[in-house]
Amino acid sequence: MTQCSPPSITLDGVSYSLPDGSVLFSDLHEQFNQRPTGLVGRNGVGKTVLARILAGQLAPSSGRCIRHGAVYYLAQQVTPAPGATIADLAGMRPAFDALTRIAAGSVAIEDFDLVDARWDLPQQLQQELDRIGLGRHNAQTPASVLSGGEAMRVALAGAMLSGADFLILDEPSNHLDRHQRQALTAQLQRWQRGLLVVSHDRQLLEIMESIIELSPQGLVSHGGNYSFYAAARAHQRQNALDQLDLRKLERHRAEQAMRTQRERQHQRQAHGARQGRDANQAKILLGQQKQRSESSAGKLRQQQDATRERLSARVGAAAQQVQDDAGIVLHTLPTLGSAHRRVVELDGVELPFVPAATRSIGLSLTAQQRVGVIGPNGCGKSTLLQVLAGRLAPLAGRCQVVDGCVYLDQHLVDLDPARTVLAQLLAANRSVKEATLRTWLSQLGLDAPKIVAPSGALSGGERLKAALACVLYADPPAPLLLLDEPGNHLDLPSLQALEITLRNYRGALLVVSHDDVFLHSLGLTDKLSATEQGWQLDPW
Repeated sequence: MTQCSPPSITLDGVSYSLPDGSVLFSDLHEQFNQRPTGLVGRNGVGKTVLARILAGQLAPSSGRCIRHGAVYYLAQQVTPAPGATIADLAGMRPAFDALTRIAAGSVAIEDFDLVDARWDLPQQLQQELDRIGLGRHNAQTPASVLSGGEAMRVALAGAMLSGADFLILDEPSNHLDRHQRQALTAQLQRWQRGLLVVSHDRQLLEIMESIIELSPQGLVSHGGNYSFYAAARAHQRQNALDQLDLRKLERHRAEQAMRTQRERQHQRQAHGARQGRDANQAKILLGQQKQRSESSAGKLRQQQDATRERLSARVGAAAQQVQDDAGIVLHTLPTLGSAHRRVVELDGVELPFVPAATRSIGLSLTAQQRVGVIGPNGCGKSTLLQVLAGRLAPLAGRCQVVDGCVYLDQHLVDLDPARTVLAQLLAANRSVKEATLRTWLSQLGLDAPKIVAPSGALSGGERLKAALACVLYADPPAPLLLLDEPGNHLDLPSLQALEITLRNYRGALLVVSHDDVFLHSLGLTDKLSATEQGWQLDPW
């Protein structure tokens, strides 16, 4: 009896080129088995493209992707088609239709293959909807009634019920609230088959058994969870910095030695010339001596030039390693004025479009308070920030907010897609030279071509960086920042740079996020929670 191969996905020399001919990645070799694995890497490096190649949705430009077992791929954007139902969103429509045809008398092999002995699939889906808190819906419910987070939960439920040997999930926690993220983590811990998760969610990556990083240099596997990976990367970066320092020292010492060598040669030449003149040597002999001296000096220059070139190349290679490993840098923000002045005063405010439990809010904040806003999707967190920003009018009550507050929403509506990033930053900050602003944008990972292109042509992560630059680098600086999920779409280096910058920001801050790791990194003073009993402000 032939034994089936265990489920695996193998990359054999895989490369992928973009339509313009540029190479996204090349010669990748890796095997994915049933060990839960996280795929990380900077925005734009090709993680989603690689995930789709692994799932069989894209063909590599060269090389092979060998799959043993059925693979189920879930994209990071779940967008139901017009007229789609929950069954469609869960990827179960073909099996459901086949069940209907079989019940009507079909004996087609294709229908039985689609069902694959999963006769209780409708009951399984309903049980899963009950488990994830969507039991009020059924397979025929229009997908259009679901929120973004609910749509992702249904799609995840379909993935878990797919019977696949491998799940490939691309940023599955992006649109989930805090409770839903915890449920996803528990759900994936119960999954017993192959799992690859593309993510920047550090809590989710913490339950992985292996982290694989995609970079322009290829794939590097780190056995262990996110904490192990982070420690390894920090050690790797320190080694790169130490190696650069060593190469620079090596070049400096060689330059000193070569300088001493030149000085000694010059002294010998001068001494020989004096001896020749004192001994009244014939001109022809003096000429020959000068020629030998110049030849010797020329050889020394060639040797030293070659040595200098070799050492500079070694310094350059070490510097490139540091550059490749360099983090994103955000410019240090200025220190603001008095920490005791009032920046927010809400008295009997009624918020529009939110549940009754969180409709009313009273809130008083000073410039020294830094508040994390937490709660489930749909409770009114974003609405609260919009009211504070003056984008929505309260239904009732008094709302006073300090002048000059800045709001960054999830959809980046203030970033004009038709204008360049540089033009918009110049409009926000007229006191800093353009060259300096270009440098700050470059340190964010936005190079020269990107900052002079329409911002609408940038990726999601790049647009968020551009919007953050226009908010954080504005002049005068904002006394109050209102940030709605600012970490969405950011890669790990950018997220960590944002954490450092916001931690150093000395103004008042209200930030909505479902990322506990992110919130705990900001040095917050208070927590504003949306609960079933209403809004509650507590010390962080």
